[in-house]
Amino acid sequence: MAVAVLCSPKHDNRRQGRDARRFSLPTPSFAAPVTGRELSERCGVINLRIVLCSAILFVSVAPQIAAQSDYQVVAVNDGGTITGSVKWSGGVPKATSVLINKDPEVCDPQGLKKRDLERLVLSANGGVANTVVFLKNITKGKAMDLPEARQSLNQKSCRYEPHVLLVAGNGTVRLRSSDPILHTVHMSGASDYNLPFPFANQSITRTMNRRGLVDLRCNAGHVWMNAEMMVVSHPYYAVTDEDGNFRLTNVPPGDYEIEAWHEGWKVVGQGTLYDVMTQVRVQRPIFSEPVEWTKKVTVSANGTASVNFVISDKRPELASNQ
Repeated sequence: MAVAVLCSPKHDNRRQGRDARRFSLPTPSFAAPVTGRELSERCGVINLRIVLCSAILFVSVAPQIAAQSDYQVVAVNDGGTITGSVKWSGGVPKATSVLINKDPEVCDPQGLKKRDLERLVLSANGGVANTVVFLKNITKGKAMDLPEARQSLNQKSCRYEPHVLLVAGNGTVRLRSSDPILHTVHMSGASDYNLPFPFANQSITRTMNRRGLVDLRCNAGHVWMNAEMMVVSHPYYAVTDEDGNFRLTNVPPGDYEIEAWHEGWKVVGQGTLYDVMTQVRVQRPIFSEPVEWTKKVTVSANGTASVNFVISDKRPELASNQ
C-alpha cells in the first residue's frame, strides 16, 4: 500500500533548552558544600584537576524522576510493517565543517584539517541518513525493542558515534570514550548531565528519566562534536540508514500519524564557552531548529504499508511529501 497524503510539515519549536544561551556555562559557586556528583556535573566550568577527581566520583545515583507514559504493552498477533524512505530533493547545501584545531593526533589521524558536522548526511541516491521516523498517536503495541546500537555512544577520533541515539524512557544509555584525551558529554534539553571522560576506554551509564530531546556536545574544546538523543515512550521509532531507508515492525492494525524528524542542517551562529581543559574561550556552532514532516498511514493486519518522504532546502512549508 502506497501512501501519498500531503500533510503540513513544520518547524519543531518545542525543543527543550534550545537557544543560544545553552552555550553559556554557569559561574560555579563554592559557597556551599557539594557532593561528588555535583562536582562531576559542574566539571564544564572548573579546572582539569576537578574534572579528573570527579571522574572517580560517578558512583552517586541520579534522582529518579518517573517518565509519564500512556503507552501499554500488549500482544500483537497480526501486526503489520511500515517501510519507507527519506529522500533529498533539489540543490545540496554547502557542507558545514569546522577546523580541527585541537588534538590533531587523535582527532585528525588522516590529516584532513577539517571535520564535517554531520548535520546533513546524503547518500549517492539522495537518501537522508539520521532522520528519526516514528508513530505519533500510538497508545499500545509491542514491548520496547529499540536497536542496541542506538542506546550506546562512543567517542572515537573526536566524533560521537552514532550521531542519533534512541533510548527508552527510564532506560539506560551507555557512554564510553575510545580516545586517550579529555572529552565531555554535555547533555542539554530533557537531560542535563555533564560527564567528563579523561581516560581512554572509560565507560559510564546513566538512566534517562525524562522523555524528550537531548543535545550532546563536548566542552573540552572539540567544538565540532555533536549528536542528538531521543528519549521515547514507545518502540515504534526508527533512524534512517545511510540510504535513507527505515522500517517499523509489528505495528497493530489501524490508522496512524507518522512523522519524519530531522535535527536541522544549518549553522545559524556561534556560541562562546570555556574549554574545560585550557580554560580558554572557544567558539562553536549554533544549529538551526529541527524540522518535521507528518503523514497519515493505514496499517492492515499482517500487511505492509509504504511511506516515503521527500525533503529539501526550501522552507519546510514548501518541501514535498510524496
